Amino acid sequence: MIDINLIRNNPELVKENIKKKFQDHKLEYVDKVLTLDKQLRLLKQEGDNLRSSRNSLSSQIGILMREKNIEKANEIKAQVVKNNERIEEIEKEEEKISAEIKKMMMLIPNIIADDVPIGRDDSENVQRLTVGEPKVPNFEIPYHADILESLNGLDLDSARRTSGNGFYYLTGDIARLHSSILSYARDFMINKGFTYCIPPFMIRSDVVNGVMSFEEMENMMYKIEGEDLYLIGTSEHSMIGRFKDAILKEEDLPLMLTSYSPCFRKEVGAHGIEERGIYRVHQFEKQEMIIICKPEDSMDFYNKMWQISSEFFTSLDIPHEVMECCSGDLADLKVKSCDLNAWSPRQRKYFGELGSCSNLTDAQARRLGIRFKTSEGIKFAHTLNNTVVAPPRMLIAFLENNLNEDGSVNIPKALQLYMGGQTKIEPKKQK
Repeated sequence: MIDINLIRNNPELVKENIKKKFQDHKLEYVDKVLTLDKQLRLLKQEGDNLRSSRNSLSSQIGILMREKNIEKANEIKAQVVKNNERIEEIEKEEEKISAEIKKMMMLIPNIIADDVPIGRDDSENVQRLTVGEPKVPNFEIPYHADILESLNGLDLDSARRTSGNGFYYLTGDIARLHSSILSYARDFMINKGFTYCIPPFMIRSDVVNGVMSFEEMENMMYKIEGEDLYLIGTSEHSMIGRFKDAILKEEDLPLMLTSYSPCFRKEVGAHGIEERGIYRVHQFEKQEMIIICKPEDSMDFYNKMWQISSEFFTSLDIPHEVMECCSGDLADLKVKSCDLNAWSPRQRKYFGELGSCSNLTDAQARRLGIRFKTSEGIKFAHTLNNTVVAPPRMLIAFLENNLNEDGSVNIPKALQLYMGGQTKIEPKKQK
């Protein structure tokens, strides 16, 4: 949510930003907010004047009563009652208008960074960097589900019976590999100076509304029936929510946190659930990183965060690209975002989002009331988030880039300790 002063002082900038995001249907919100804000300020002024008048009249009543001027005192008492009735009306009107303003402010997108490429959707994202040497082996690489099954590591049929499409069983060496990647990611981030956390896996609606847009919530979140609780789609939600209504100490910033959680997503939309594989599923696990910092530091941390992710995937022998998200691909709370996409030797192109890094500046902080105290007063903090790793999706890239012609999969040195010294996963012989 942007600062309303930006709409008051520069509504054309806000409108131009809406146009850059190809959301022209939201242009009317700017004018409506301006109109309602003017009404609200007039009501506040009227209310303040009436309260001041009430205080003055109340002091007069005491004097008149002491002077035995009962008739005049009663006249002023009647005026005080009238003022109180109007003040009550004003307060109700203020509450109603404030709610309308907030509703529209929540729909107006954050102001994107100046260097964000302008485009309608992810097809117009811009490649900024490639890391690692993309290789195309001289043998055919099977579909990832076939690789997993050849390693006796995936059981989709049983999962369909127990839970339906979008769920899976990982078994044997693959299940161990999955856990090893998460353990390695945890230690990798701790060594980068981040504090490790395990957050709640359910959050209340006021936190959900603070961390994401309503449309995102409807398409992603599972609600617990009969309770004000939602299953998290990413630990970023509960990690940022941890600081709701907090006033932090300036000297404690930045807060650099890394969190593990299971994640649950409806995956409603054009892509749908993949029935034969584990690329798009309802349940997965993830290691996340978030930073809460002072405004002047957020862009430096944004670049630091995606570079950490790039270093992590390089250590696992996964070539990748860094794609700058265009204006139309940015969620409304984001100022700037980039995706790390893995090289797919099977498809001979970069395909498969390994993670996404985002700077939301003060948008989440305004919604949730995350502030910090300075010598100049109270300011809103900036929040950033980035995926460290999200298996099982990341397993697809890992398998393709570490597969050998004989069907075995190399385990990079970084993971061997977590795999009990194992250097390869061998295909299982069919009985």
